[in-house]
Amino acid sequence: MKVKIVENQKELEDAYSVRKIVFVEEQNVPLEEEIDAYEDEAKHFVMYDEGSPIGAGRFRFVDGYGKVERICVLNKARKTGAGKTIMNAIENYALQKDIHKLKLNAQTHAIPFYAGLGYEIVSEEFMDAGIPHKTMVKEI
Repeated sequence: MKVKIVENQKELEDAYSVRKIVFVEEQNVPLEEEIDAYEDEAKHFVMYDEGSPIGAGRFRFVDGYGKVERICVLNKARKTGAGKTIMNAIENYALQKDIHKLKLNAQTHAIPFYAGLGYEIVSEEFMDAGIPHKTMVKEI
């Protein structure tokens, strides 16, 4: 498994393909909410396993925080360390950009995953795309 920072259209399409499977098909997020107005300003990440895209995420700088977004892994690759590998790549990228405060909006079922990586809940539960979330932060 290897995480790449997206450098070309094919890699971006690979990242989008994973996001569409996980968020649009599995979780019924409308496509127009999943692929949003922030795509062009985000730094995208895609994870490959033997040449096939299996994970994705994106990163933006928002309100003084590095904002971690759209973290997803295909069902067949879950519980293999893929999610942690993507998060480590994004955190390393943030450090390279001298960004030390990270924020994300975690689906409530994923809170234990992010808590295991050192993120702490800082908000009440809220709905996004019909899915309950809580905001979490971490200093790196």
